[in-house]
Amino acid sequence: MAQVALEASGQSETLHTARPLLGIALKISATFVFTLMAIVGRSLGDAIPVGEVVFFRASFAFVPLLAWMAFRRIDLSSLRTAYPLLHARRATTGVLAMFTYFSALVYLPVADLTAIGFASPLIVVILAAFMLGETVRIYRWSAVATGFIGVLIMLLPHLSGEMQSGWGVMFALSNAVLVAFTMIFIRSMSQTEPALTIAFYFQLSSAVIGALTLLFAWVTPDPTQLLALVALGVLGGIGQLLMTTSYRHAPASMLASFEYAAMIWAVLLGWLVFSEAPAAEVYVGAAIVFASGVFIAWREQRRGRDVLEPSDTL
Repeated sequence: MAQVALEASGQSETLHTARPLLGIALKISATFVFTLMAIVGRSLGDAIPVGEVVFFRASFAFVPLLAWMAFRRIDLSSLRTAYPLLHARRATTGVLAMFTYFSALVYLPVADLTAIGFASPLIVVILAAFMLGETVRIYRWSAVATGFIGVLIMLLPHLSGEMQSGWGVMFALSNAVLVAFTMIFIRSMSQTEPALTIAFYFQLSSAVIGALTLLFAWVTPDPTQLLALVALGVLGGIGQLLMTTSYRHAPASMLASFEYAAMIWAVLLGWLVFSEAPAAEVYVGAAIVFASGVFIAWREQRRGRDVLEPSDTL
């Protein structure tokens, strides 16, 4: 999450210009770029070890990030932190989330994984109640329960007993939980750490851990695979910058529902590239989760809390 001059939660410190339509356009563009990144990851299949994928994803995300810092004349001294343990905690769940995400892409269509990932904000409500002591009233508990019904409906096509679907569901659900923990950690860091610092150390941790796995599992990519691996990182970095800029022009509460545009891109690109179409249950379940997520975001905004989204942790 390469966000400079923004709170780590994804909220803007101060909207420099009130241009909500531009913010919405940038947010939708970010969901498209992140989905395109997932399509590229899906195209690699299991030909490249997941650790190697994570290494390239994290390493080449620095290309647009550092270029943007140079353009904005942001000095590296701004990356100093007095809270290394907080970054280590956020990086731990974030790196594991990245591993499970790319592992799930080996087994599940992009649209299915995207839809299941929308469960993360529902899990955040539960974690916020128990970890942060936030008061969660009946309205949000009801939305969470309804949302999980939608998740169960989405899982039905993958509970046929096939081993590959089982692995995909396990990785996807693990990813949703890990992303939720990461979102909670980002929320708790928002008062002390600038977003650029969080983004930098997360990417650095992911690159280092990914590099360590290369000692045990390395496949020399062919030119096409190498291009795809580099594209993963560059697209991820560009997506983060687009997301960042969107929050500079519109409040997070306004942009929250546009996160679900990712489902449109996932269905469209999955069909165009892989001829994959989600089962009817996935559409039904995703619609239920979408409605629950929008309601929760609305309640969060009314109570003056930060609105976090899964893509804030990519």
